[in-house]
Amino acid sequence: MYEYLKGLITQVSPGTIVLETKDGVGYKIYPANPYHFEVNQEAQVFVEQIVRENEMSLYGFATITEKQLFNKLLNVSGIGPKSALAILAGAKPADLVSAIEQSQVDYLTQFPGVGKKTAQQIVLDLSGKMNDFASLAEQSSESFADSTVASAQSSSNLEDALAALEALGYGPKDIKKVEKSLLGQGGSTSDLVSKGLTLLVTG
Repeated sequence: MYEYLKGLITQVSPGTIVLETKDGVGYKIYPANPYHFEVNQEAQVFVEQIVRENEMSLYGFATITEKQLFNKLLNVSGIGPKSALAILAGAKPADLVSAIEQSQVDYLTQFPGVGKKTAQQIVLDLSGKMNDFASLAEQSSESFADSTVASAQSSSNLEDALAALEALGYGPKDIKKVEKSLLGQGGSTSDLVSKGLTLLVTG
């Protein structure tokens, strides 16, 4: 129904953002990393609407490539919106495409909600079907890693980052391990979320 929404970011929380359009409507959106956006920032967010029996949700992406990859992942048996979002949050598009094409099952199992059977299913269903993303993936990964102004780390930044990881489906044990590694590191909440995701994916 929607391709993208343009407007003002009025709220950023660990699992969602709110984008208010010019007509005064505020849309609640579930992005991979909410802290890529800032309150009072004008933004264009690519969205995918998922309608279920008791729910209608909007999932948001920084680029059209991410949205297309999200929809590819949803075609895999065993992958729902939350798992697809967690994969996109922790993997650069180029790395994800490469992992699928090279059948890197172990890489895919590092994301929450993705066991070995599901990872094998991702490879089985999508391998050989990712050529369209090969050139776009590099461009997307560059734009997705948007530059943020470094700020002095505060406890609230770290708390928000850990809450964002929890919203993506990572468990208390993984989050505790990441917290220890992030303590004392500087950066914005977005930086800390990105660093945490890197630690979780690379082990």
